[in-house]
Formats: sequence, C-alpha cells, structure tokens
Amino acid sequence: MNGAQALLTTFVDNGVDVCFANPGTSEMHFVAALDDVTSMRAVLALFEGVATGAADGYARMAGRPAAVLLHLGPGLGNGLANLHNARRAHVPMVTVVGDHAIHHKRFDAPLESDIDAVAATVSGWVHRCMRPGDVGADAAAAIRASGRGEIATLILPADVSWSDGGVPGTVSPLPDPAVDADAVRAASAALRSADRTVILVGGDATRRAGLTAAARLAEATGAEVLCETFPTRLERGAGVPAVPRLIYFAKFAAQQLAGTTHLILAGARSPVSFFAYPDPESPSDLVPAGCTVHPLAGPRGAAAALQQLADEVAPGIVAPLPDVARPAVPTGALDAASLAATVAALLPENAVIVDESNTAGAAVPEATAGAPAHDVLTLTGGAIGYGMPAAVGAAVAVPDRPVLSLQADGSAMYTISALWTQAREGLDITTIVLNNGAYQILRWELANVGVAEPHTRGRRVTDLLDLGNPDLDFVKIAEGMGVPARRVSTAEDLAAALREAFTEPGPHLIEAILRA
Repeated sequence: MNGAQALLTTFVDNGVDVCFANPGTSEMHFVAALDDVTSMRAVLALFEGVATGAADGYARMAGRPAAVLLHLGPGLGNGLANLHNARRAHVPMVTVVGDHAIHHKRFDAPLESDIDAVAATVSGWVHRCMRPGDVGADAAAAIRASGRGEIATLILPADVSWSDGGVPGTVSPLPDPAVDADAVRAASAALRSADRTVILVGGDATRRAGLTAAARLAEATGAEVLCETFPTRLERGAGVPAVPRLIYFAKFAAQQLAGTTHLILAGARSPVSFFAYPDPESPSDLVPAGCTVHPLAGPRGAAAALQQLADEVAPGIVAPLPDVARPAVPTGALDAASLAATVAALLPENAVIVDESNTAGAAVPEATAGAPAHDVLTLTGGAIGYGMPAAVGAAVAVPDRPVLSLQADGSAMYTISALWTQAREGLDITTIVLNNGAYQILRWELANVGVAEPHTRGRRVTDLLDLGNPDLDFVKIAEGMGVPARRVSTAEDLAAALREAFTEPGPHLIEAILRA
C-alpha cells in the first residue's frame, strides 16, 4: 500500500468519504488510488474556490468533514477565500495540499512556494507528512483536529504519496465540550436582573435545540434573542422559534443593541462592525458602553449550555413558535419584495437555502419566517463567491433535500464554474441569480464611508460599481455549462420557473431581473 492508498483508506474508514478536488501533477497518485478505494466519492471542481466552498457547504449540512484536494501553493491560494469563510464558520474540513517530491524542492521549481505559511492563515492545524508510513496516522490526526470545528491542512509531498509503506490510521474520538458552570451562573444572574439583557446566538445554538432554549429564556425573563449576522447554519420556519439577526450595517446594529446592560454570548463572538466608518454613530465595537459581556459557550457546545441555562432559569416554560403562514404569490414586475414573497410562497418543505443574495435578498428572511421548516447557510466570512460552491456541497451532503441558491449577480461571477459541477453531478439545486446590474452593496457603502451618494459622482466612480457594458447574460452562461436556464422579470414568471425547477430533477438557473 502506498501513501496515497493509505490516505484514502484512512479517510473512508473514519467517515470522510467525499473529496472535492482540483488536482495537478503532484496529486496524481491520490487520483490513481480512487480506483482502489472505491468508497471515496470524488467531485471535480474547475476552480479551487469551488472545491473549498463546496467542502464548507458539505460540512455545514453533513455535520462532518469532507476532504479537499488542492495542487501546491497556488492551488491553495486560489481556494483561500472560501477557506476563510469556512474558518469563520467553524466547520470541520480536511484539506490535502500536494507538494513537490522532497528531493525536488531544493531546485526551486516554478510552482515552489511556502505552502505551510499560506495554510496557516486559515487552518487550525497544519502538518507536513514526510514518510509514507506516517500518512495514515497523520490523516487520522487531521480528521480529529477538524472535529474541533477548524480546517486541518495536511501537506503531502508527491514521493510520500507514491512510495510504498503506507499504513491506515484510526481516529480517536473527541469529547463533547463541557458546559462551564461558572458561565451558566453568570448568565443566570444577568437574566434574573431587572436590566435589559440580550442573548446573541451563534455556532451550534442556531439550530432547533439552541433556538428553543434561547426562546424559553426570553419568554421567562423578558430577555431579547438575536442571531449573529451571518450564521453558519440557521434553522427556521414552522416549528422553530423565530430569531431576528443582528443587522449588517453598523449604525443600525448599534441601535439594536443600544441600552443593553448584559450581553450573553452563546456560540457567537462579541459583535463588531464589518468595517470602520467615519460616522461616530457607526462604531467598530457594537457592545454599548457600560454593557457587561457574558461568554456562555463557544461555537461547539453552545446549544447544550443554553439548554442547561434554560432548565435552571425557565423550567417548564414552552418556547413560542411562529405561525405557519405563507404570503400569496404576488404579481407584477419583480423587485426585492415581490421576489422574497414568491420564494416564501413556493419554498419546498425541508429545503436548504444557500444565501449569497446580499442586498437584493434582504427581504427574504422576513418573508420566509412562516414557511415550512428549512435551513439557511450564509456568508460567514464575508468573502464573496461562496454561494454556488456551498450549494454544491449542501446538495451532495443531503441529496434528498431541495437546495435553493439565492445568488447576487456580482458575486456569482467569482465562482460561476460551480454550475458545471452541479450539472456534472446532477445535483438538485435551483439557483436564482438576482440581477440588478450593479454592486449595489458598494453603492451603499460609498455613501456610508462619507464620500457621497453614488448619483452625485462621475462615471469614473460609478463605472466601478456597475455591471453593465456589456451586460451579463446568466442564461447563456448557465446553458453553456449544462444547466437549463430561463430569464424572468415578473413575479408570475418567477413563480412558474420555480414550480418547474422544484419539480424536475437536476440543476436549474433562473435569472431574475430586478428593478433598482
């Protein structure tokens, strides 16, 4: 057994049986070993950022890691943006980066680079394997490290992969995080005070169990519950307590939290703004002056901590649930509101929404609050180009569930080749590209940073915020990659397109032309 065979055997024997790959010469023995280890499903991506984003989406829905196969330092670099998003999401992922053979590195070949340093920027665990006999143990260590909710990067030189002497490894299980009794006592005291208290949920507390516990606490004490702005995986809809999210824009987020005396962090970080702004009403630190922050639990174990806290503070209290209610399918020209209502009216039960709609999809969360139960995956790290790849991973992880990818037009172009992978794998993904012809978020941010309203600036400024000249044709792009597509500009046409896409197997794309 060579090193590559030992690697794949260790992976599949320990539950890592999907690999999103964009291989090169240094990884050919990994590729060849797929014929020997047939339990590994290899999914080809045409760009490394699609592979890393797909592994992120897979982990969010499967609750376990996928492997990613990348080619040398430049391949790792191409995948870095979605590795950043995965790091911020605290998802498990095992990244295998092929490297030059050990004896070849001293020649400084054209693709030679410092893989270790690049990997360290996004990985919680980085290791370079130097002997085929160590590959299995190193792979097992990587899987175990990923279980802490981090990216584990294993650097595999080509000669270690091709040489004999490989031995499969076994992963020792990680214990669940213990609930911090002192943190529970501090949070309990805050909730029993007469002061305004906010529970900010993130991590695994944004699933049904954690949200139910938080809602029980709110019902018993009058505390407010907010979800972090971009949760890793948020369960919502019928049967799940409705929890509003912290607003993206710093000025409005600060207003949400104004007057808070106690802020309990259940799986969430202490809130800060995405960017700095000249406006003093848009602070970097969103915690109000005089507010005491109470860290209850990290991303892993937050739901368990909330349940223990709720059993202590709110025994016998039942969490209120939203009414099951769908809007009627609207009519007329598409805008953000009518698009959101159409999605809410037709969303299938148990759907997965991958949301990178950015500004154009802002109305979707409120509209779908009473829709059938569903999951939402969001842009945790802010690095765009996440949506279409994450939809690939989600669809591979839960093939029995429909996936709806809400995709802004500008960020769609970053990883558009994910459509090819969707077609090749026959994945049940419906993509709505929300085409407003602009980087609308940057138009808003131009004003937010104090420069000026966009319409007051000249063409040299506005051209960098505009996606026209030439206009993007997402229907032709999708069809060129094997995905059936159509363009709609009214709510009625969008409804017809969604009904068709949700009924037919395989991927579909709908280009929704939105009024500004």
